[in-house]
Amino acid sequence: MEHRPAASAAIQDNPLITRQDLVQALEQLTAPLQPLYSPGGARLRAGKTGASYPSAVAEMEGFSRVLWGLVPLLMGGGSSPLLDTVLDGIRHGTDPAHDEYWGDVADYDQRLVEMAVFGFALAAVPEQIWTPLAAQEQDNLYSWLNQINAHPCYDCNWLFFNVLVNAGFKKLGLAYDREQLETNLQRMDAFYLGEGWYSDGVNGHSDYYVPFAIHYYGLLYAKLMEQEDPERSALFKKRAELFAPQFISWFAPDGSALPYGRSLAYRFAQSAFWSAYAYADVEGGYPAGVVKGLVLRNLRWWFSQEIFDRDGVLTIGYTYPNLVMAENYNAPGSPYWALKTFLPLALGEEHPFWKEDELMLPELPAVSVQQPAHLVMVRKAGHVAGFNSGHLYTNEHTHTSAKYEKFVYSTGFGFSVPRAEWGLSQGAFDCMLALSESGDNLYRVRRRNLKSEITDNVLHCVWKPWSDVEVSTWIVAGLPWHIRVHRIAAGRALDIAEGGFSLGQEAQRGQFISPAGAAACTDWGATAIKGLLGYAGPTGKAELIMPNANTNLLRPRTVLPTLTASLEPGVHWLVSAVYGDPQANPFMDSWSRQAAAILEQQPESSLNVVIEQQTITVLTADSHNMLIRMD
Repeated sequence: MEHRPAASAAIQDNPLITRQDLVQALEQLTAPLQPLYSPGGARLRAGKTGASYPSAVAEMEGFSRVLWGLVPLLMGGGSSPLLDTVLDGIRHGTDPAHDEYWGDVADYDQRLVEMAVFGFALAAVPEQIWTPLAAQEQDNLYSWLNQINAHPCYDCNWLFFNVLVNAGFKKLGLAYDREQLETNLQRMDAFYLGEGWYSDGVNGHSDYYVPFAIHYYGLLYAKLMEQEDPERSALFKKRAELFAPQFISWFAPDGSALPYGRSLAYRFAQSAFWSAYAYADVEGGYPAGVVKGLVLRNLRWWFSQEIFDRDGVLTIGYTYPNLVMAENYNAPGSPYWALKTFLPLALGEEHPFWKEDELMLPELPAVSVQQPAHLVMVRKAGHVAGFNSGHLYTNEHTHTSAKYEKFVYSTGFGFSVPRAEWGLSQGAFDCMLALSESGDNLYRVRRRNLKSEITDNVLHCVWKPWSDVEVSTWIVAGLPWHIRVHRIAAGRALDIAEGGFSLGQEAQRGQFISPAGAAACTDWGATAIKGLLGYAGPTGKAELIMPNANTNLLRPRTVLPTLTASLEPGVHWLVSAVYGDPQANPFMDSWSRQAAAILEQQPESSLNVVIEQQTITVLTADSHNMLIRMD
């Protein structure tokens, strides 16, 4: 079988400077999909892996997600060779008599998610999507979409799917559910936390679903419904303006963004908020050149990663194809939600986004406390880290602990998810404290917290892996060093493991292990951990764990410096210093000597601890020292 030329090689050469470059990038992303449409055009089979919903629904999802890029292209006056296929797909997918009918939906159905882009299309480009349909075909499309008014969506960002469909109906002058539209818009206010932040549902997490879902849909609504609903449109814009100065700290100068939370297979949807920010003409915030740079640098970074298969089709994964980190709802076509970032194609050449020069990031604070998100963002020499105080609530999504409860997340090291349940290599416990009943080799980590708070750059939480084991944790955020303090009150004997950052190890490697700690250096940086209190003695040691392949988001193979110890029942104090620098700048002639030298370093004075007989004094960034009593 002859394979189509991969779009990935071409897209890596796309400079992404002009509007035409972005048009070309969309073509490079969608051209490999053309042979993957079904005969009737209503389904797109991007791969063969499964998800929590049937393959027919997954193929409908693939069809719909391409529209997130196609609709802005049409809004900006462009055209696509896919348009005829898409129109045929709409005709057949909404026709109950056709073999490719998308089907009658159920409560909380994945197809309710996919309806949102059709509402956007009806509101934004009806002459391209609605007018070409015959009267019966229009009736079929309306009837199929109107099912969303008869079936509940999950009480989270999903409510916006109903909003967008009904907004599309309203803009076309069709019958719409006025009550549901208003109820769902009001419900979004219950998710608002202040300072521009939402949670994804009451007691939900504040992750990328805030920028690439809730804010994104809010800004679509603000622009499309500005005349019909000016008060709420202004509110959505104001909240986005408040959110932007905090979210910008998630982005590194090279265009990468913080890997954190679920749905990271959507990749360059990370910068979709900035696309919507420009589209909605949010005033009073960052200039167009800064916003343009955020979007285009993020796209350039992503297009330099191994995210395509050999035919140029987006894969499930992060910087490489990886089903280990995938969600249960990640079907082969799911990653094309990333096309939401192509919204600037709706803007003409004369819009400031395209007319102004691309600007680099403005000067940002080295430490940014983001209380609603439970994060302290730290920046140093191009490295961005998000320190996490943890959450009072949890959910049942895949790998929740790994995606939401690690002590720190990093643009340079990513994070790891467990491959299986047996031992430290399968668990891949980077930036976590893992605890096992003595000799059991099955480890538990933080999943939810009894207490979570942030003071300056010190994060504090209390969590219970078992009913008779309570852990109080303090993290002193900083780069390249940070400090961790744990008080463990254990009603049972435990084996514990404290992990540093996972480091890619495919390249040349140097390593060093001493009784005090362990360090590793490769072409992708350096990482180390050393014990300051509680890890000495016959049961404590430093190790370099080799996690199972494909556990880390950034690198398929990693090495993980780790401190281990065995604890008897009782109260124990553990203090460690953790180092991470993704810049591969060897300052010695040997990688191993460099690893040893890192362990000999001391954290900066503002990130240090003074351990006395009954107290631990934490020297904080603002010099308001925190005293922890050990009695």
